[in-house]
Amino acid sequence: METQQRKAEQFRKLHVAGNPLVLYNVWDPGSAKAVASAGAKAIGTSSWAVAEALGFSDGEHTPLELVIDNLRRVAGATELPVTVDLESGYGEDPETVGKTIALAIGAGAVGCNLEDSFPATGELREANDQVRRIRSARQAAEVAKINFFINARCDVFFQGPSEKPSQVLVTKAIERARLYQQAGADGLFLPGLKDKTLIAQIAKASPMPLNILVSDATSKISLLAKKGVARVSYGGNPYAETLKAFEQAARKAHA
Repeated sequence: METQQRKAEQFRKLHVAGNPLVLYNVWDPGSAKAVASAGAKAIGTSSWAVAEALGFSDGEHTPLELVIDNLRRVAGATELPVTVDLESGYGEDPETVGKTIALAIGAGAVGCNLEDSFPATGELREANDQVRRIRSARQAAEVAKINFFINARCDVFFQGPSEKPSQVLVTKAIERARLYQQAGADGLFLPGLKDKTLIAQIAKASPMPLNILVSDATSKISLLAKKGVARVSYGGNPYAETLKAFEQAARKAHA
């Protein structure tokens, strides 16, 4: 547990605005070892990639016991800090979310993604509902005595046009960021946000380090750094690219 706490502190310090932590997301121990060998400073799983690799679809269709077992093997494959994508926390109520966090900590994680939308529909939860879920997650971490990094994924930019989001969505994201930070969250993850001007605006206004998902519009890490981003995630892209390369190699073998 002392080693895990040390990794948790190490992971927290990697979130620096202007010098972002880069997470080339993994799905199993093999991919974690490859990313670690490439010089990564931390390891992050992608729920979509894990689900696809295990034969499920994303959206909490992968049984939690498999998610935790996979996490345990990933954490055991590297000395780097590991953060896990737990989607919406695998629980309809805050208490169950807290139990999920406890399981993740027990499997070796030092952080997680926790999203504020319903897995089945993608609709946003009420902000106060998510506040209670984050608070329960923080309480579970405090019981475990781990300075666990809760990366609050906010899905407001999936609720409207992603290329030209309205200022209403920006305001909502900042409001939720403040509420989530007060509840115990440590980072703000805004997938779907691609407008670089708005990224800079939110990075400046957010009370927490900003995490952006790589896309065609946000592919240059150096540019995101200049906008004040503190963490960059690749999501399911590495798995998709790996599978494509594997398929191409297989086609050559069978040509």
